[in-house]
Order: sequence, then C-alpha cells, then structure tokens
Amino acid sequence: MSTGFFPVDKIKYEGPDSTNPLAFRHYNPDEIVMGKRMEDHLRFAAAYWHSFAWEGGDPFGGRTFDRPWYPQDNMELAKKKVDIAFEMFTALGVPYYCFHDADVRPEGKNFAENTANLNAIVDLFEQKQAETGIKLLWGTANLFSQARFMSGASTNPDPDVFAYSAATIKTCMDATMRLGGENYVLWGGREGYETLLNTDLSKEDAQMGRMLNMVVEYKHKIGFKGEILVEPKPQEPSKHQYDYDAATVYGFLKRHGLENEVKLNLEQGHAILAGHSFEHEIATAASLGILGSIDMNRNDYQSGWDTDQFPNNVPEVALAYYHILKDGGLKTGGTNFDAKIRRQSTDPADLLHGHIGGMDICARGLKAAAAIIEDGTLDKELADRYAGWNDEKAQKMLKGEYTLEDIQKYVEAEDINPAPKSGKQEYLENVVNRFV
Repeated sequence: MSTGFFPVDKIKYEGPDSTNPLAFRHYNPDEIVMGKRMEDHLRFAAAYWHSFAWEGGDPFGGRTFDRPWYPQDNMELAKKKVDIAFEMFTALGVPYYCFHDADVRPEGKNFAENTANLNAIVDLFEQKQAETGIKLLWGTANLFSQARFMSGASTNPDPDVFAYSAATIKTCMDATMRLGGENYVLWGGREGYETLLNTDLSKEDAQMGRMLNMVVEYKHKIGFKGEILVEPKPQEPSKHQYDYDAATVYGFLKRHGLENEVKLNLEQGHAILAGHSFEHEIATAASLGILGSIDMNRNDYQSGWDTDQFPNNVPEVALAYYHILKDGGLKTGGTNFDAKIRRQSTDPADLLHGHIGGMDICARGLKAAAAIIEDGTLDKELADRYAGWNDEKAQKMLKGEYTLEDIQKYVEAEDINPAPKSGKQEYLENVVNRFV
C-alpha cells in the first residue's frame, strides 16, 4: 500500500510538448538510441543519502525538511523510510538505487549493533527488490560522518579505527553481495589531511593501499562479480584528499598493483572541484581503461564547494555521454543521481521534480551524444588530425625503433620544417552545437 507521501504513484513519459510537471518530456525508457533502449544506456539510480538521509541543513542552519521518518535514530522509522524510498524509486521508474550503511540504519551503540541494524534493513531491501524489480547499482560504507573517522578511515593514525573501518567495509560488501549489487564503491572523504604538520604521507599511502587490496581480496573470496569502484574528489571535507582526480587515483592503483582490479566512479561536481570538466575525467578514465560508473549532478559555479545540484546543462551532459558511448557505454555502471534538492525545496513533490528534470536532461544529452557519433564529423576530424602518425617513419619513432640520433639524421636528410596546422576548435564547437 502507498504511504501517501508522494502526490503520484507513477511518472509517465508524455513527450516534449507536455507541460505536466510530474511527467517526463524527454526520458522515454523504451526509445531506441544507437540500437539500444534508452533505459539500458542510462541505467539510472537514485541515491538514498541525498533523498532520504539529508535533512536540509547547511553549515549555517539546521534541518528544513519535515519527513515522516524523522528523527533518524530508531529502526521503526528506518523501516518506514524504506517504504517511502521504494515508492519514489517506483514512481520514477529508475531501475537502480544506491546507499551507504549509515543512510539506511540508525547508529548503534557499537559495531555489532550497527551490523544488526544494517542486516535488518537489508532484509527489507531484499523484499522490496523482489516486489518491484528494482536493483542495487552499488553499496558503500560511510567512513567519514561519525566522529571516529575525523582523522580518516584506512589512513587513520589509530590502528583501531583502521580495523573498525575494515570490518564496516566487510559488512557493507556482504550486504551488497546479498542484494545482487552490480558494483561496490569506496569514497575516502577523510582519506587525506588537514595539515602536513601531523601527517605521515608514506604511512597513510601504505595503509590505504593495504585496505584496498583487502577489499579486492575479499571480493574474490566471496565471488562478488561486480566492479570495485573508487570515487575521486580533491577536497571537502578534507583539505586535501588523496583520491584527487582520475589520473591521481590511477597512479595510486598502479603503485599498489590494483590497476586491473579497480575502476572509477566519477562525479561531475568532484571533477569541477579538481579544476577539470566532467568530460575530461570521463575521457581520462576511459583512456586508462578504468571507467566504471558516474554520479550525475552539477556544482554552482559561483560557490567553491560541492553543491550537488541536479544537472540542467545539456551541452555538458552530452559531452559526458559522448565519451561514455565512445568507451562502449556504461557496463556494470550507471547514472546515479548524487544530487539533492535545495534546502528551501521542502515539499515531497520537489524530490520528484529534481529527478524528473535530471532524467530528462540526461536523456537529451544521451541523444545528442549519439547523434554526434552517428554524424561522424568529429571522428573524421580527429582521424585527419593524427593521420600523419600512420606513416611508416612516424610509427617507427613511436615504437622506439629510432634513437634521437636517427631522428636528427631523418630531419636533416628530409629537410623537415613543419608548418603550424589549425586545430579548428571553433568549427568543432559549432559541430557539437548543431546537436545540443
């Protein structure tokens, strides 16, 4: 039975001319894009933490929302939250959801009670998944909110916190396995430092590497078939976080022998904080073979922190999906809305409006990205720009068959004197703008 929290039971696709605020205008799950259903391309997921655990507070004020599962400190209300969460997932028609342990269960008096609380909620999740067909995209552990993690989880100077963190990760991996999760994510919000005056960088790197290796070892021990994903972010809450961006994480993975075991969950807002664009982070991960999944949101460009707003910029989203499609699409990954409504958006319908708008923007971006690829102009221009490297001598240089001395002789003998060639940036931007 419906709890009556939301004003509708199902959001339907009504087409681009619809003015119904509780209908999709562009997201049609059955529309075929590049030979595949739109739903299967986008693989949408709703985030439990922003939609149901966040209470609308900010650094200058407390909660602004009034929800029937508050206060979030007992199991009975946590179970009510499960009912309402799955009503939203069902209304939106998202095939997946994601959660941290602390999003779904109240904090217990010790580790054992936390685990018991989590497992009781996982029992309910199993029932809801069976009833609705909604699946778990990924699970994760919150190792950053509780005070015990203020100096980090795996990187903590106290080995007891390391042990508590490892045990918590195990319980969350077990829950993810039980629920058929397709990935497991690690985000190290406190894995970094506030000051180098009390930080041993080499020790913390070694500790973090050992923890991630244990995660991978346990994945194989229990037969988990999903991907292990690390989520980069440069700062906030830590002054400097070790998983700064895609390239930094890849260096960490190589250093600890994990580059073939772990991929990335990339977030638009985190890319912006790192001084990059979302497309840069996606293209970088794809080029390194570690693109796993994405968290879709946006930042306010006038604010210097992670505002986690729902996406509303079609060109940005189109370029993100362009690189995803060029990489073969989201495989076990998906498009998770790591986004929250504003603290002034206090009505239950606002939760639906945020997701509806985000899903429509992603649908438009996906279709634009597919059209750009099908048009072929960007591919042709890219191939033409690098065509010189197909030459036999160029290939020998690339393969190490020529020394510096050999190349000097070649340049002198052939009187090589290259002229600048246009990068055609404005033309290429105009090509993209034809589709967005």
